[in-house]
Amino acid sequence: LRADQVLGLTFGRRAALNWRDQVSRAIGGGAVPMVSTFHSFCYGLLRTFAPHSDLPVSLNLLSGPEQQVRTRTLFAEAVAEGRVAWPSDLADAVGTRGMTEEIRAVMARTRTHAMEPQDLAALACAPSGNPLWSSIAVFMDEYLTVMDAASVIDYSELIYRALLLVQGDDEVRRYLHTTFKAVYVDEYQDTDPGQILLLKDRKSTRLNSSH
Repeated sequence: LRADQVLGLTFGRRAALNWRDQVSRAIGGGAVPMVSTFHSFCYGLLRTFAPHSDLPVSLNLLSGPEQQVRTRTLFAEAVAEGRVAWPSDLADAVGTRGMTEEIRAVMARTRTHAMEPQDLAALACAPSGNPLWSSIAVFMDEYLTVMDAASVIDYSELIYRALLLVQGDDEVRRYLHTTFKAVYVDEYQDTDPGQILLLKDRKSTRLNSSH
């Protein structure tokens, strides 16, 4: 295979740089395969193809601390203004770092399982579900709307929207299949369900987002 037909995916920027350096030394110069983090690769796909699709996408990526601040502020406002129902015995936790991180984790897990807020709300009603998930689902829907309006996107949403793009656009799949003949994943055991779906690259009619 030519170097440009090979793709390497990993999880951290440092790991990607180290892997690229190792490949360069092994080849001894010249063209080298693309080695990228999952997020960087998905960002490139969205930047290239999303503007030509009907998929809403914002290409200003939020850092972890920025998302934490936005989530804390938006959730506190949503509870205070009555848009999100929240138990009175947990009212004192609203706006705290710990509660914010828990809410972020639930929203991120929802996206890594390729689910929409309404899917999370349905799980809240399941026998093994958590009733708080229903409130977080309401907030997640508002959060995504606000993020779109502000033209920003977080890391879990980045993977999810790349997955929507790949599974919903024949042109993108043809590009991927034509360009890359071999894909290698470093630390594959650390992939989440959304990343695995992206790697499988199978067209699905289940995925559908209004955000």
